[in-house]
Amino acid sequence: MPLVPSKDPQLVLLRHGETEWSASGQHTGRTDLPLTAAGEEQARTAGHALSDITFAVVYASPLERARRTAALAGHADPVVDPDLAEWDYGPVDGRSSADVTTLLGRDFQIFDDGVRVLPPDPEHGGGRPGELLEDVAARARRFVERADTTLQEGGNVLAVAHGHLLRVLATAWLGVDPRYGARLELGTAAICQLGYGHDLRTIEGWNLPPHV
Repeated sequence: MPLVPSKDPQLVLLRHGETEWSASGQHTGRTDLPLTAAGEEQARTAGHALSDITFAVVYASPLERARRTAALAGHADPVVDPDLAEWDYGPVDGRSSADVTTLLGRDFQIFDDGVRVLPPDPEHGGGRPGELLEDVAARARRFVERADTTLQEGGNVLAVAHGHLLRVLATAWLGVDPRYGARLELGTAAICQLGYGHDLRTIEGWNLPPHV
């Protein structure tokens, strides 16, 4: 069932569909994996859910899984925005939280620990140290301000990107600590609606499954 358009402009978020690593719980940062067949179907379903909403502009991460999701959802020519790329996990890329917990010998929480708890590793993240959460939050804030310009002009905005990036983006929208993103679960191809209420930025819908 398509979502009912809001009478007020919204920033709509769409996480990419399933990939092999999202299905297995491995962190997928800059590793550019394709969607699985199930992920492609999720993206088409999300497109149906969003079909009644007119977007003034559609943005997508430069990574293939996000651009493919946008295309299958009916937006084949999005504005590719590097600020929407997933958190560069560096040495955590390709590892699950359980893997990192084992390596550290203690519980691992990415929003608290970050990704630099492990040394750079050529086999994970290409030897890069990875981004600090504060760097991801700075990118998210830049995007929010760009999107807000369109929203203030009365147009809806769609952003197709990644799980952790979009969770941090929601904290940037609300103006809260980016570590609050740990509390915002987000499934593959899930839809979120950010808007305004009583002159405040609000979350109007979160982690809505694509078959809404």
